[in-house]
Amino acid sequence: MTTRRTFLGFVGALAAQPALAAKQAPARTYAGRDDVRAFIAEMVDRHGFVPSELESAFARAQFQPSIVKAMTPLPAGQRSWSVYRTRFINPPRIDGGVAFWARHEAALARAAATFGVPEEYVVAIIGVETLYGRNTGGYRVIDALATLAFDYPRRADFFRGELESFLLLARENDVDVLGLKGSFAGAVGIPQFMPSSWRRYAVDFDGDGRRDLLGSPTDAVGSVANFLREHGWTPDAPVAYPVRAEGAAWRGLSDGGVEPVHPVAALAGAGVSVDAFARPVADDTLAVLVELETPNAPSDLWLGFQNFYAITRYNRSSFYAISVVELANAVRAAYGAPLRTADTAR
Repeated sequence: MTTRRTFLGFVGALAAQPALAAKQAPARTYAGRDDVRAFIAEMVDRHGFVPSELESAFARAQFQPSIVKAMTPLPAGQRSWSVYRTRFINPPRIDGGVAFWARHEAALARAAATFGVPEEYVVAIIGVETLYGRNTGGYRVIDALATLAFDYPRRADFFRGELESFLLLARENDVDVLGLKGSFAGAVGIPQFMPSSWRRYAVDFDGDGRRDLLGSPTDAVGSVANFLREHGWTPDAPVAYPVRAEGAAWRGLSDGGVEPVHPVAALAGAGVSVDAFARPVADDTLAVLVELETPNAPSDLWLGFQNFYAITRYNRSSFYAISVVELANAVRAAYGAPLRTADTAR
């Protein structure tokens, strides 16, 4: 089977060159560690991997301290919405989104019809993630996931699961286990899917028999739309509105979460008011009040609905999700399509 030979052949070829491997070996690898040995044993028992192949791969996986640093959250008070926003709501991202939409208009329209996700949201996620496929990451995925699985206790269980999925993905899909590069968190490809998401939500949208997130923008488009649908995207429903708030009662309803849990009527009763151009929603519609803070400046406030929550399944950050919303609206306006009343931003 081709994928099996590729996985075995790549690792085995390196193992057959001990002099070269020794010359290139970093000072700190994952060879010989008890926790790595235990993980390898699990992979052998669960999935039938050959122990020597995994041992060879982990002997070449490198600990990356810069990854641990990048994963460490900023201290309270140092996060800035205004700084974060300018990284994504800017002319290169907007113009790039227009160009991406024009190049892949048919695929985006088909994805919207198939999965119910508007074109601009698929475009915006790909734009935020990789600047439309231009920046897909420079870390070896095996290094990133090994570092986070074995040297980042805060989320070790999650990343062990992703490491497991990555090794299965490599075996199943002709992926170079020691050469594939991605983000510092191990996300890969044009849409920056984690390995488990690739295995679960990627689709063959160009019909060539492969789910190729590395080289097929069409597969990336379909896969992003499928991911959002599978995480609860509701067609023709609102995503997020900018809002204003008076008094102090609203602060008790803004707890930093992203899940819609408060009826709109309760938020209105706490002094939250939606801009006049937003489409009215029923009083019992659930929403989350999102406060986007900038040090030494007033916060921006948004009301997020179920579709906002679906975007946070891609990245839990409310900064991320609102950036997607704003970029989606900006790209749609620049592309010449009418703004949707359900999603209009300022």
